Amino acid sequence: MICGVDEAGRGPVMGPLVVAGVMVDDDAALRELGVRDSKEISPVRRTELAEAIRSIAEVSIIIIDAEGIDIGRRDKTLNVLEAEAFAKVISALGPRIAYVDSADVNEARFALIIGNLIDRPVHIVSEHRADQNHPVVSAASIVAKTVRDLMMAEIAEEIGADVGSGYPSDPKTRCFLEAWLSEHGDLPPHTRRSWETARRMLGASLTRSLTE
Repeated sequence: MICGVDEAGRGPVMGPLVVAGVMVDDDAALRELGVRDSKEISPVRRTELAEAIRSIAEVSIIIIDAEGIDIGRRDKTLNVLEAEAFAKVISALGPRIAYVDSADVNEARFALIIGNLIDRPVHIVSEHRADQNHPVVSAASIVAKTVRDLMMAEIAEEIGADVGSGYPSDPKTRCFLEAWLSEHGDLPPHTRRSWETARRMLGASLTRSLTE
């Protein structure tokens, strides 16, 4: 059995980090589906593929919400938080080989961190761009991205506004944060307060309030 592990939502200022693992006997069926890096697939096609992947593979998902990320980053790096989630997914699936998309610039170090968190022998292959090189990681990327997109839609519905993708580079997200700060004087729910973007925007909002 082999599995692939990837994440969606590492960099956003809003929303969760979703880590997904996909396990199969071999990747032949995934190749037939035509899976590839989730960023290269339309949202509609991602949803179709995610359903197909779930029908032929075992899937495990770990979700870390914005508050969990902020708490975790008090004494850990984001890489360690991500490695812990990867390890939980791999442990839940129990594969013989796990292919992971490395979050660390040092691929071997990322594999070692994950391996040390798993209490059974697993051969971990850690690579940059693993979602482009291994169909089983592409499949995990698709599942993770689909889950996160759904959660962002739920956040938008809860808040009652278009929050965008949650990435700092997304104009919709920035406009929403600025409008919320202007009205409420604080960051909205589901925002990663430990992010530099969030701290900077909150600081600017407080400075404007004092000036006014």
